[in-house]
Amino acid sequence: MTSPSPLLFDTYYHIYNRGNNREDIFLEERNYDYFLRLYEKYVAPVAITYAYCLLKNHFHLAIRVKSEEEIIESLKVSETFRDSPGSRYVSDQFSRFFNAYAKAINKVCGRTGSLFQHPFGRVRIESGSQFWHVLAYIHQNPQKHKFVQDFRDWKYSSYGAVLTEGPTIIDREEVMHWFGTKEAYLALHSQWVSEAQAKRFAEPDVDD
Repeated sequence: MTSPSPLLFDTYYHIYNRGNNREDIFLEERNYDYFLRLYEKYVAPVAITYAYCLLKNHFHLAIRVKSEEEIIESLKVSETFRDSPGSRYVSDQFSRFFNAYAKAINKVCGRTGSLFQHPFGRVRIESGSQFWHVLAYIHQNPQKHKFVQDFRDWKYSSYGAVLTEGPTIIDREEVMHWFGTKEAYLALHSQWVSEAQAKRFAEPDVDD
């Protein structure tokens, strides 16, 4: 992952990152909630979120970068955004998000230096089938890494948020639009995403 292009407007992505040198990025339970609060502050204005999973040393997201018009409306201002060339502003918002989280962790833990691997990973999602499998792959990660016996029990993923009505950063309506029904959502998640399928939307070593 070297010199990736800026994130494009109105485009779907699988976004992922991990700790620098594979260090843990979540050291205490409260870190997970803080990460999501910062995510809502920095990323929600520029992207719609469909799935997330936070693990000890890495995370996964499924998003759509908003259109230029949607971002300007979300920010309620135009000057700062229009001064930023192209979609660079979106990538910069992710950088601000990572930096804000890293500064907080460094301060609490008395550490210095980069917390996250650079640059963060991004793979475009270009079909309905790919979208379905990305979501299942993201949600199945905790079981893949043996944090839980059943990925449905992992607290720090959006799997259950899609099925409930509580507050969430996930756009449930659009997720259900892609899947059609809750039954289809459940059925696809019951099918394990193979390594061969995962190669279409993740770097080979993202979960190492």
